[in-house]
Amino acid sequence: MEKADVVVVSSKGQVVIPQDIRQKLRIGAKSKLLVYQYEDALIMKKLEVEGVEKSLEAIYRRVDARKAKFGKLGEAEIEELVQKYRHVKS
Repeated sequence: MEKADVVVVSSKGQVVIPQDIRQKLRIGAKSKLLVYQYEDALIMKKLEVEGVEKSLEAIYRRVDARKAKFGKLGEAEIEELVQKYRHVKS
């Protein structure tokens, strides 16, 4: 189990993540973190935006290809493509 560090919240609500933790998790400037409350705890999780962007690009390519082949797509057809992509990735 890792040793806990004590940090101080600034008047602006800012918290400095200890350097050793930032290095281990590869958190740098402009890194995105999910922050949420669980009971009396604050949880921060590194958000891997690159993976999300690549997934969205793949979905957009499928929608564009289908649109080029069949014309305008409705919401239901787009939702179907998204669900098919999610099923393939899981």
